Amino acid sequence: MAPSPVPTTERNGNMIRVSSPTAIWWIIVVPLILLWAWKLLNWLWLKPKRLEKLLRAQGLEGNKYRVLVGDSMEMFKMIKEGAKSQQHNSLSNDKDVAPHVFSFVHHTVHKFGKNSFVWEGPTPKVIITNPDQIKEVFNKINDFGKPKLSPLVKLLGTGLANYEGEKWQKHRKIINPAFHVEKLKVMSPTIFECCDEMVRKWDEMLSSDGKCEVDIWPFLQNLTCDIISKTAFGSSYEEGKRIFDLLREQAGLTMKLRYVFIPGWWLLPTATHKRMTEIDKDIKASLKFIISKREKAMKAGEVMNRDLLGILLESNHREIQEHGNNKAAGMTSQEVIEECNAFYLAGQETTSDLLVWAMVLLSRYPDWQARAREEVLQVFGDRKPDNEGLSHLKTMTMILYEVLRLYPPTIYFNRAVHKDVKLGNLSLPAGVQVSLPILLIHHDRDIWGDDATEFKPERFSEGVAKATKGQVSFFPFGWGPRICIGQNFALMEAKIVLSLLLQRFSFELSPSYTHAPTTVLSLNPKHGAHVILHKL
Repeated sequence: MAPSPVPTTERNGNMIRVSSPTAIWWIIVVPLILLWAWKLLNWLWLKPKRLEKLLRAQGLEGNKYRVLVGDSMEMFKMIKEGAKSQQHNSLSNDKDVAPHVFSFVHHTVHKFGKNSFVWEGPTPKVIITNPDQIKEVFNKINDFGKPKLSPLVKLLGTGLANYEGEKWQKHRKIINPAFHVEKLKVMSPTIFECCDEMVRKWDEMLSSDGKCEVDIWPFLQNLTCDIISKTAFGSSYEEGKRIFDLLREQAGLTMKLRYVFIPGWWLLPTATHKRMTEIDKDIKASLKFIISKREKAMKAGEVMNRDLLGILLESNHREIQEHGNNKAAGMTSQEVIEECNAFYLAGQETTSDLLVWAMVLLSRYPDWQARAREEVLQVFGDRKPDNEGLSHLKTMTMILYEVLRLYPPTIYFNRAVHKDVKLGNLSLPAGVQVSLPILLIHHDRDIWGDDATEFKPERFSEGVAKATKGQVSFFPFGWGPRICIGQNFALMEAKIVLSLLLQRFSFELSPSYTHAPTTVLSLNPKHGAHVILHKL
């Protein structure tokens, strides 16, 4: 066998040229491989174990780290067990939903106490349940930022909720006018129109004795989809509804893949990944068409500021003009598309969840249904609800707050720690995340009393501050500088819809109703919401 060529060099002044390919391989490729191997080792083992040691030294407890998977296997197992345990539950005998829908975190807190953490892949997530620490997390938005989204989760849209720093400030400023109370009032006739259409369908389903059984969940989903399509996109609402159908499919595909932590797995050309990419392109093309058409109409002098998109584009144009027509001061067309995508999905999901759980609970507690109806009739009579009267619905507000406490649309918030920070008595190292388990905090007996899992709207009779004793223990829409920009829209929509329904129907739970809250993107009724309607 011939010996390997000996590397030679040629000198030319200060320049050295290596003539052997083998030498080049050793000098360039091998160090890169070693660097990659070191980074992989650090990501998979060294960093997680270092973070674990730092957390345990402060009295925090959790499972031992398992390479790559963390707690995901146990999570899957508990999710399946929780789903099975809900197959035959009724609302009356299963008041505490946390063990079923938030099973692993609920189990962790009960096993290790409130000072605990869980593993999401190689990342430890510290569970924060102390109201003072929660307040600190919400207020210190530069220390506790949004976690980095995986490329596939980004296909659901980024937008304001996921931006940081100056970009978040700019977008918040531009979007704010679209959700001003006076602007939202203009949209109430659209909400009446959409709700009337649903009521007509229910009227047609009534039998001769004036009652019928109906699964209200798909109707309420379609209603809120209709409302957000028309209030967001105006005359383009049919295209908006098609976008929502695509977003719903995208959300389902995303949730199936949420616990995969293998780096680069989203690059694999699987059928699911291809479909998600196709949906994303379709949604963005549709939104681009709607926005382009609206911008042309505005340039032609048409007044287009009576829906969310029109207000958003007007606000964006004004911001650019105020900075000397500097387009960098406003949002790009792509960013406008992302914001439309985000408030379309979030706006529909939040309100449909709020409405379905409100109707389920009012069906279960007829005394509160009667009180709400009495208030609506006292304020509006048989007239359509008006914006001024909505502010006088005190009982309705108490009920909606209690619904949001028991069944918050989002059951947790995550925040990332990018640099070492202090949080109360904790020293959190860079690389960990903190998790604010909304559902557990909303059901915490130490905060709300022994009746924490019971439906008692009277706890909000003197407002949120009194009910929470001034603590940050009720935050269905978040809290602090980054509180959800659309919360007023969601509450206004819910009040209008419930007022119209209470004027026309009474309702009770059907014997076929199965109480099985489950999380997709938000807290949904897994088996629908079967209700018996009675015409008034």
